[in-house]
Amino acid sequence: MNNFATRAASMSLRDNILFNLVLWACLFVVFLFVFAESLHPYPIDVIYTVGFLLTALAPVLINFFILIPKLLKSEKYLLYLITFVINLLVFSKLSTLYFERSLDYLFPDYYFISYHSNTTLFTIYSLLLGGTTLIKLSVDWFYFNRQENRELKMKNKQIQTQLSLLRSQINPHFLFNSLNVIYALAIEKKIETKDAIVQLSDILRYVIYDSNTPRVALKDEITLLKNYIEFQKFRQKETGNIKFNCKVDNENYQIYPMLLIPLVENSFKYGIKGDINNNFLNIDLSLQNDEFMFHIENNYSPDQLKPNQHSGVGLENIKKNLEIIYAKTHEFKIVKTKDTFGVILKLHKHEMSYHKS
Repeated sequence: MNNFATRAASMSLRDNILFNLVLWACLFVVFLFVFAESLHPYPIDVIYTVGFLLTALAPVLINFFILIPKLLKSEKYLLYLITFVINLLVFSKLSTLYFERSLDYLFPDYYFISYHSNTTLFTIYSLLLGGTTLIKLSVDWFYFNRQENRELKMKNKQIQTQLSLLRSQINPHFLFNSLNVIYALAIEKKIETKDAIVQLSDILRYVIYDSNTPRVALKDEITLLKNYIEFQKFRQKETGNIKFNCKVDNENYQIYPMLLIPLVENSFKYGIKGDINNNFLNIDLSLQNDEFMFHIENNYSPDQLKPNQHSGVGLENIKKNLEIIYAKTHEFKIVKTKDTFGVILKLHKHEMSYHKS
């Protein structure tokens, strides 16, 4: 409610002036025919209506610019109700005491037949203040929603821009590492070079085209990971130390594309290297009852990383993506020991997690 009060209070001066002009013009037309009690008002009816609206101007504006923003929109409901009633009683009483006398004094040549009893004028004032209050709140609510929609669209645009920037960092990084594999195979003139190029093209097709959506099916991401692991095996002399365990109860689970590949990249780049006998890479991916868990662990040695190596690109990208896409529905934990480095990622159940085919 306070947020609504702040947004509504920010209505521009031009909007306020336009709103009041339209409101009082409509009120003039309505009350003109109410007081005239016919479809053909006379000049005397116009004078009476203008005079009445002038007396009603003060309580309505007090309600608009003091009582509603200071009390009602600040959730001080009881205080607002008390001051609303006081405002109504004071000005309706002043109207009954001075309005008709003022008209007789200002226009002595007219005989006003539109006089109303004190009770009728009080009723009219009650309906006027109550009705204008509802109109004002409706307009403020419309203005608030319009402003909120604009801000949401702007925020969404900023998020999409940020995500695009993050993807633009991932893709070149991914391509750079992959080309290094092809280069290593070509240098050694291995016969697997052609197969590796074909497999890389399949991977890049997914990265560039198929992943260009807000969400992808988990089965597609799993295929990407398997292809990437097989591709990386081209540069390994031994492959028994790489394990990928997958247990999924819903392959159509929707996940942000390219979310996991940076973690696998880092593990290959900084884990599967050096002494093959001591190196390993274990990946466990599971999805049970919409609870997603990805655990990756590899060998680790602080001596493997040099100060100028950008070992944190993948981790930083995935952290930023998680903060944007899974702000309150994820857990990201780094588990590091003397000899191992691991990451545990959990995505909790949320509304847009998957679709059923």
